[in-house]
Amino acid sequence: MRVAVHAFDGVTMFHLAAPLLIFGEVSRQELAPAWTTTVWTDDGHGIRTAEGLRVDDVAGPEVVEQADLVVLPSWPDDLPPAGESFKARIRAAHARGSRVAGLCLGAFPVADTGLLDGREVVTHWAAVALLGKRRPEVTINAAALYLDHGDVLTSAGTASAIDACLHIVRTHLGSAAAASVARHLVVAPHREGGQAQYVERPMPEPGGVAHLGPTIDWALGRLNRRLSVDDLAAHAGMSRRNFTRRFAEVTGSTPARWVLARRLDEARHLLETTDTPIARIAAACGFASVVTFRQNFVSAYSTTPTSYRQRFALVPDGLS
Repeated sequence: MRVAVHAFDGVTMFHLAAPLLIFGEVSRQELAPAWTTTVWTDDGHGIRTAEGLRVDDVAGPEVVEQADLVVLPSWPDDLPPAGESFKARIRAAHARGSRVAGLCLGAFPVADTGLLDGREVVTHWAAVALLGKRRPEVTINAAALYLDHGDVLTSAGTASAIDACLHIVRTHLGSAAAASVARHLVVAPHREGGQAQYVERPMPEPGGVAHLGPTIDWALGRLNRRLSVDDLAAHAGMSRRNFTRRFAEVTGSTPARWVLARRLDEARHLLETTDTPIARIAAACGFASVVTFRQNFVSAYSTTPTSYRQRFALVPDGLS
């Protein structure tokens, strides 16, 4: 397996190191015939990382022509469009049968090539909206840790690169090999949940949104109660049909979906900051039962409330 990892001025050491570490461990453990990993730059010259370190032992773009796997581990923070020669090089590698992986913001140059048109893509959650605007031909999946189409793979933010690279090892060499690499690096062979559990909760502005602000604030103060579309429309003094249309215009969501999202936001806050039992959190956030709460939570974040609390709680373990 010949792996070509792209580097550029300003790349962080973590983004560059993640694929080097995972694939290098395959060779160090002799889990397969030699896996060679080469760092390349657009001009074959060394680069300076975001941390100020020089990386000079690099190859030029010609190594892509022989690579079995081309990894774009990140992309500059200002997200410049990939150049024509860069895109042509990646497309040519793909046409020869090379696998292409865009990790974190590296999904942007992969999407620029057109290789993901009509397919699902993931990138760092903070950049998913930008990617959707930039390449409307792709379908954004904001929650996944990584998405693999066999020939092209993209991953979510930062540490998700480790998950994606372990997945590549698992795909080529099997679960035992991936587990062995993960064990030596003291990371999980496969993380539970998706990127959605790490996304910052939107904080409503004081007064809410536009003239619906009073109704939005009223709803936020009553998340523990039943909140139907008719209840919201009545509070706003509007017909159900007019309220639903106007609500979608100012929030980008239906009232029902918005209320559910706010209930889940509050549940996450309580799981992170209190030792309140799960059943009481479910009731406080307006869910009819613990089962309903758990089902909606898992659907939104691909993990259970209990697992979420264990990962993100700011109170000592064992209190709940």
